[in-house]
Amino acid sequence: MPGNCQSSSRQSLQQAWLHRGLLAWLLWPLSLLLRGLVAVRRAGYRAGILRSHHPGVPVIIVGNVVAGGAGKTPTVMAVLRHLQARGRRPGLISRGFGRDGNDCLEVVPETEARIAGDEPLLVRRATGAPVFVAARRIDAARALLARHPGTDVIVCDDGLQHLALQRDIEICVFDERGAGNGLLLPAGPLREPWPRDVDIVLNTFQPVDGRPGIAGFMARRDLADQAQRADGSRISLDGLRGRRLLALAGIARPEAFFTMLQSLGLTLEATEALPDHYDFHSWKRPEDAGLELVCTEKDAAKLWVDHPDAWAVPLVLTPEPGFFKALDLRLDAKLSSRYGHQTS
Repeated sequence: MPGNCQSSSRQSLQQAWLHRGLLAWLLWPLSLLLRGLVAVRRAGYRAGILRSHHPGVPVIIVGNVVAGGAGKTPTVMAVLRHLQARGRRPGLISRGFGRDGNDCLEVVPETEARIAGDEPLLVRRATGAPVFVAARRIDAARALLARHPGTDVIVCDDGLQHLALQRDIEICVFDERGAGNGLLLPAGPLREPWPRDVDIVLNTFQPVDGRPGIAGFMARRDLADQAQRADGSRISLDGLRGRRLLALAGIARPEAFFTMLQSLGLTLEATEALPDHYDFHSWKRPEDAGLELVCTEKDAAKLWVDHPDAWAVPLVLTPEPGFFKALDLRLDAKLSSRYGHQTS
């Protein structure tokens, strides 16, 4: 199937990016071009030749330096929920990768995923925080503050390299790949040179074979204990054991989702790994009526349009307590200095 071929190619490239093999060295000259462009662009912002803007309330960037998903969106949701629990009124801005159009848009629960982007819609539905998407993050931030003037912290999903938006706190997320082979695209997975200064590093995986990951905090990724359908009906994952399941995933690393399902005792009769942000419009359900669909929470907003009976399983990310302490210390310092004495 096309999805499986693309998944295989993606896996091969990801493996090549973990080591400095022949392919990496053949592509190394091209990575030097990217390194030069990154340096020139940063210098342009430092010199004021390229303009950057600040929205006027603290901005927390949650991003990464490696290509592909590393757990940014689950981290964003964990940060938003933490801020809400502290009595803050956070909002989210995003480019809305893969959506139709580049206009500035408020995302509400009824917004279609193709217009909002799957991740902004997921965050809006899961956290209730106001969400705006736009090609320029500063446009999204200004629109968010105009529509929700009580917002006191803005969280940006991705955007570590979007230097046109000034930021107060940078959170850099890594998965088990770490920095890979340490080379920039296309010879390696890096979007910009690493290491570089960031405020907080979060590793979103469980250490294996003594691998500590990048120096920073750790987070545990688990599947929720219940799955949900479009009509709101729920079932425990234990209740899905013994059923004939087809697992679908249009995320950066579909195999990780399948492995997590199997580790909880679910038998997957079939799996289908699809490209990240897959739209599901052209996806054809197998004729075998006995197969039940299981998908990620991110994919559900698009899959439910034609297959509302699919079971969506949320991913729960739990950072170690020190992560939130570090975040609070930095945010409180920003609020009590640049933005006045607003700490709680």
